[in-house]
Amino acid sequence: MTKKIFISFFLLMSIILGMTIINPSINVIAQTNRLDSHNQVVTPTPAPAGQIDVPAFKLQLYSPGINPLMNTTDEFNRISGFLPGIWHGAISPVTLVLSFINSNIQMYEVHNDGVPYNLGFLIGVAIVFFVLGIFSGSRRRRL
Repeated sequence: MTKKIFISFFLLMSIILGMTIINPSINVIAQTNRLDSHNQVVTPTPAPAGQIDVPAFKLQLYSPGINPLMNTTDEFNRISGFLPGIWHGAISPVTLVLSFINSNIQMYEVHNDGVPYNLGFLIGVAIVFFVLGIFSGSRRRRL
């Protein structure tokens, strides 16, 4: 049991470390979406994906582009932080399935505050896999 916990913790920390190294943090002041001359909401366009060169391996790794809606409020004037990130990560398997059925359901909140939301999301996903691992391990021992 402790070996599983250690491996899960190590994998989670590796993902978080990789995320912080590859994706540089950008400080943006929270702003609302602005309206154009026709009173339609205008949101920023996404930036191109960041490119990382690793010359020792002659390989190019691509990281995701910058989220243009990070630190901007949604229609209810909210920005998701750490705790909503944990919740969204925990329900992500369900929302993934529902997003195939309903295109209005998204797995990830784009109106977030950056690294705290991402960290919470990863912790929520790790909690799901940890709980599933405990239940599957206890079922095998009973047989």
